Parts: sequence; C-alpha cells; structure tokens
Amino acid sequence: MKKTLFVIALCATLPLMAANTTMSCIPSHKSAGVSADDEPEPTISDECRKNVSLFHENVRAKQFEIAYEPWMTVYTECPNVNKSVYTDGAKIVDYFYAKAKAENNKEEMTRLANLALEMCDKRIKYFGDDPKYPAAYILGEKGLEYIEHFPEDELKTNAYGWLKESISGLQSGSKITVLVEFFKLSYGLYRSNPNQYAEQFIADYTMVNSYLTTIAENPKSKNASAAEQNKGFVDEMFATSGAADCEKMDQLYASYVETNGQNLEKMLNLMSLYKRVNCTESEVYFAAAEKVHQMQPTEESAAGCAKMCYKKEDWKGALKYYQEAVSLIEEADDEDKDDYYYMMALIQMDKLKNYPEARNYARMSLEANPNMGRCYILIGMCYAGTKPYSQAEYGAKAAILNKTVYWAAVDQFIKAKEVDPSCAADANQLIASYSKYFPTKEERFDLPNDFSGTVFIVGGWINERTYIR
Repeated sequence: MKKTLFVIALCATLPLMAANTTMSCIPSHKSAGVSADDEPEPTISDECRKNVSLFHENVRAKQFEIAYEPWMTVYTECPNVNKSVYTDGAKIVDYFYAKAKAENNKEEMTRLANLALEMCDKRIKYFGDDPKYPAAYILGEKGLEYIEHFPEDELKTNAYGWLKESISGLQSGSKITVLVEFFKLSYGLYRSNPNQYAEQFIADYTMVNSYLTTIAENPKSKNASAAEQNKGFVDEMFATSGAADCEKMDQLYASYVETNGQNLEKMLNLMSLYKRVNCTESEVYFAAAEKVHQMQPTEESAAGCAKMCYKKEDWKGALKYYQEAVSLIEEADDEDKDDYYYMMALIQMDKLKNYPEARNYARMSLEANPNMGRCYILIGMCYAGTKPYSQAEYGAKAAILNKTVYWAAVDQFIKAKEVDPSCAADANQLIASYSKYFPTKEERFDLPNDFSGTVFIVGGWINERTYIR
C-alpha cells in the first residue's frame, strides 16, 4: 500500500515538471504489438495473488486510480493467475480511456485502445478454454473493443473477422450486441463495394437473423425481448439496403417456407419482410401468404393469395381472394380497400371484359377514396370499349349512336384529372384520342329526334347523362 501511495504522490508532482516533458501518470507496459504467444508461461507467486486481491477490491469500490498499479503488475508478471485480471482490467482501461478522451489526449487514447486489444489476446491464451466465456466469446469482446476505440477505421475488416469467428463459435449463444455490430460492419462493407460484398452481406443477414430469431423465441432467455427488438432493426436495415433483390430473396427463403410453413408467426414475419423489400410478386411471398391464409386468414394473406392467382392468370381466384381481403379489413384501417376494389375492377375490365361489373367495383373504390383518378379512367375505358346500341334494335342509327359512348368516356377522363392531378397526362392523352371519334355535325343532323337538346343520355348499361359536343 505504501508503494501505491508513493505512485499517487509521484503523479501529483508531474504537473510541476517542465512543460516540454511528456509523461503519463499510468506506468508503462509492454507494447501491444508483442504477441501473447511469444511470452513464456508466467510463474504465479504469493505477491501476485496478493495484488489480485488488492486491485479487485479497489475495482469493486470504483477506485480505479488506486487499482491500476497492482493490476498492471499482475497483468505484466502473472497474467495467467485469474480471469479477473481481464474482467477487472477492462473496467480499469475503460476508466483511463474515458479520462484521456476528456483531456483530448490522443496518444494516450491510442495506447489504451491497443492495450484493450492486447488484453483480449492474452485472455484467449490463458483462459480461452473457459466453459462459460471461451475464446469465441473473447473474440467478440475484442471486436467490440476495436469498434469502440478505432472509429477512424471506416470498414473495420479486422473487427468484422473477429466478430464473425465469435458468432460461428457461439451461434445463438452470441451476445446480441455482437450480432448487431457484426451485421452493421457487414452492411458497411456492402455499401463500400456492392458488387464485391452483396452475396456476403445477404449470407451475413441470414445468419444474424436466424440467431436473433432463435433468441427471441426462447421463453427462457432473458434477452428474448431485446433480440426481437434488434431483429426488427436488422430486418429494416436489410430491407432498405438495396441488396435484397427478389430473386436473391427467393433463393434465401424458398427452403425456409418449406421448413417453417406451419409456423404462423414466422410466415407473417417473412411476408412483412418481403413487403418491405417490395417483393410481393415473388413465388416465396405467395407461398408464405398461402400458408398464412390456411392457418389464420388475414387481409394481407388474402391479398397475397390474390396476387398469386393474378400472376397465374386465375382471374376468378384473384377476385375471390381480393373480396376476402376487403372483408378482413378492420373498420378503423381501410386504407387498402380502394386498391383491392380497383384490382377487381381491372380484372373485370381487362381480363373478363365484364364492363358493367368493372364499373361497379370502380365505383366502390371511389367510395373508399374519392380521389382515385385511375378509377375514372378505368370507367371511361369501359365506356369506350362497349357498343350499347344494337343494329337489330336501332338499325342504321346504331353505328352513329354507339359513337356517343365517347362523350361519356371523355367525361370520365376529365373527372380523373380533376380529382387526381397525377392522372392528368394520361387523361389528356385519352381525351385527345377518343375525341376524334365523336359523332360529326352531319351525323347528328341525320338524327334530329335523338339530338333535340344539348343534354344526351347514353343508353344501354351505361345509362350516363352527358352533353352533345
């Protein structure tokens, strides 16, 4: 203890030294560049054990200034005595690093950062076979130390390697921090060179996601909640990375659906991920949606099955599932209803040529969202594609009367751009195209009884009021 007090007193006198003399109050130690494997097996003495007790008690009391000297003596002379040399040592180094950082002492910060890494190497050498904290665990700690203390190294490829080796060894027993930081490093590598690291990034995501899922689903794990939260963060980063194109996603998850197809939560999470990466037209998404719909029909699973049927040109099946999606929407959340009705209208018009039903669904979509300009365009296309006047009933007049549908169609195109400016370009093009087919003045002159006023009602199933032009 007298020796300790002497060192403290010596440190107190340092500010009185000449200004051009640079010294540290922390005793020097071996360079971090020296490999722990080069050191001979140390001898553990009674003095060593005494110092262990001394620094351990001071660390517990947060007396890091006092703990440093006995700790450094043990670390230098008998680093194999007890793993507290490293667990307590990490706290001591963290304390002095924070102090050096507050003083903006770059040289001291670098020295301490290297010391932290060196400690991990020595701990692996002497305690790497510890059953609870083996070498793989220590490598994870080394990677975290590097990330914290060397921020200027943007890619941190060495830390990436240490963390990957740690995860490979511990798998779902890895620390959540190690899993997340490893994935962030992988993302950084991918961003630096997408062509080189895309495949590696996807593989890393698959591994990290799998282990986080395992931890989150373990009811006995005290980290289950944290794993679930961090899994969401990892999923979101992956979804927005740009690496997840639909073909690669399907390669990753095709077998996942086969293996976990009866797990509702896993299938819902997979669908959610596919939705975030905009891959809802993929076969795996459809397969997951079908599995979910069998177990617990939801709006999203019904819509997924509808898209699957649409892609397979099963129009009746698509209509059935879109109708189910509408029925499964909660009253407080009907933001997708207009889209579902629009898709039903589109199928009826474009695939089944059932124009009256197409208009019915388009009008339902407009009830849900009056600003759906594309619905007015669809109705106008239905009008333009039909001939409500038969020659059998109207004779020679039928050909001219059927041209009146273009007045009604153009009315719908005008409404489309009025309610939705984003439709203006398409609407104007359609107006220009179909206006050319209006009945001419001469044709109207031949039908005086049908054109006695400016208002005209287009007949047949259309039954739409328009005006003569």
